[in-house]
Amino acid sequence: MALRALHIIGLFLWSGSAMAHPAIDAFTTWCFKAGQTPARALANMQDTAGTPLPFDLTFWDTSLEPAPDAPAHAERRCEVAFDGDHVRDAVNAVQSKMATPPVFGTPIPLPAPYAAEPGTAYIEGRELLRGRVAVVHIGRRGARTFIGVDRLPAGMGLPE
Repeated sequence: MALRALHIIGLFLWSGSAMAHPAIDAFTTWCFKAGQTPARALANMQDTAGTPLPFDLTFWDTSLEPAPDAPAHAERRCEVAFDGDHVRDAVNAVQSKMATPPVFGTPIPLPAPYAAEPGTAYIEGRELLRGRVAVVHIGRRGARTFIGVDRLPAGMGLPE
């Protein structure tokens, strides 16, 4: 009986959601939250995933502080990139998070200049509150998985 219980526990622990990569957990916990500076986002991610981070983090929010290298079409970016093929787990976790109240917007056509690139597994525009738009993008670049969300400037990217 004890052996069977261990087998069942082992199966549960090796299921996709039970063993999600720390980058997926950190992304779904923090990347949809507004009001973070890069320093605060880094600290939040480290609280979730440990120090040093086991992934690369790209984060800026030009509505809170300057980000000279930020493209004009994105006011805020949160992206994690990490080794291995974790795309399926990432898509499942992000879609689940977006569907959990408070729901992360509603799907809309993908706004310019966003488009699927080689390795894209999921890309979607989302209409948020107050006339805002976000683009969620998941895929692989080489041997690395990436998960990103950009928030566009107010009024940009809405379907006409």
